Amino acid sequence: MARRKGDAARAHAACIYRILLETRPAGLEFPQILAACELTRSQVRDGLAMLRDQIAEQDWPPLVYSRRDKWYFFTADPDELESYEVMWVRARLTQVRRFINGTLIPHTRLAPDDKRVRFINSQITAVESTLDLIA
Repeated sequence: MARRKGDAARAHAACIYRILLETRPAGLEFPQILAACELTRSQVRDGLAMLRDQIAEQDWPPLVYSRRDKWYFFTADPDELESYEVMWVRARLTQVRRFINGTLIPHTRLAPDDKRVRFINSQITAVESTLDLIA
């Protein structure tokens, strides 16, 4: 079982969830989560990953990160949610474009007849187009 999927990650997620609920609506910075939950950096990362996996299935409020305030917090505010979603999509769009330019295009030039490479290229290009529409 992956480290971020085990019982320890679930316990870390539960602690983070409880602490963030107590601070609503403000939220906490990463170092404050470390201190409040008495966890290491990697434990908080694992806990946040597990928490994100659990949110939809538990019907909990959306978790966002504010770059401006550097806080993690739960919110139902449509403006906060849209701001976070656009920021997240733009970051993924940048990653996809760098992957295309730095890996896929050069690989396609090296193996222009490779079906797998052409398939990956077409799929990633479709993802890029979709992210671009959203951003």
